[in-house]
Amino acid sequence: MIGLPSLETLEAASAFVHKVVPPTPQYEWPLLSRRLGARLFLKHENHTAIGSFKIRGALVFLDRLKREEPLVRAVVAATRGNYGQSVAFACSRLGLEARIVVPLANSREKNRAMAAFGAKLIEAGEDFDAAYAYARALAEGEGLRLLPSYHPLLAEGVASYGLELFRAAPDLDTLYVPIGLGSGISGMIFAREALGLKTEIVGVVAEKAPAYALSFKAGKPLSTESADTFADGLACRIPDAQALSLIRRGAGRVLTVSESEIKRAMRILFSDTHNISEGAGAAAFAGAFQERQRIAGKRVAAVLSGGNIDRGLFARILAEEADDA
Repeated sequence: MIGLPSLETLEAASAFVHKVVPPTPQYEWPLLSRRLGARLFLKHENHTAIGSFKIRGALVFLDRLKREEPLVRAVVAATRGNYGQSVAFACSRLGLEARIVVPLANSREKNRAMAAFGAKLIEAGEDFDAAYAYARALAEGEGLRLLPSYHPLLAEGVASYGLELFRAAPDLDTLYVPIGLGSGISGMIFAREALGLKTEIVGVVAEKAPAYALSFKAGKPLSTESADTFADGLACRIPDAQALSLIRRGAGRVLTVSESEIKRAMRILFSDTHNISEGAGAAAFAGAFQERQRIAGKRVAAVLSGGNIDRGLFARILAEEADDA
């Protein structure tokens, strides 16, 4: 079971993150609030240096790794894109070689971004979990340091966005957070508990990648045969046991949203705020929109966790004919 870090521990991690990543805003967009009938604060993690919240965890984790294992020269990780960008970014600052395993047919623009930060890309496997298995075998075969895709230390770094949000928008009734492998929602749980708040945290997953929703309900990790969602940041079919334990302890519930609900949320976010969100980035707002009757009149927040989506896909989603009212 993961222990809950103290506020002092999270403050130290946050101070380290803020040396590189300025706090991101949490705006109350009136058009979004009007749609929900609630006061909504949108946490803009699409405004970081890599367009995703993941940068926070990688900075803290890799700094600790460098200090505790100074002989490490090269690391390997698996990703659909945002974690890989964060690893490449942090490695470039620490003088480490980053090898990043991505699934076949991964986002071309995310691949380009990872390479631009200095990562060596390796394409293997049909999805994230297969890519992670390849990365693990590569680490064992070549003596590389395998980076976990979920770790409490990653969540401690990510918790910096929770401290920012809860202090800038106090007294939130409900907070919606997307779940990929779990570091984002774990960081929010860490921050809420350290601050002694009562905000209900709700996880959001894709209907086509429901592993965490199924596992949350069952009380144990349940894998799925596929995670066939266009929202690649949510495409997890094997939940992490540590993450699940913390989520079951700290989240009120886990919602599923459909592909069409995610796409509608992307269009709404663009039309009402002119911010670009990737599928995973729009999932939290999709969850809030799904529950708009439940949260009417309340103070709520949603995490826009990332804005990294290929231009062609985003253009097609924007062009779809749909009733987004």
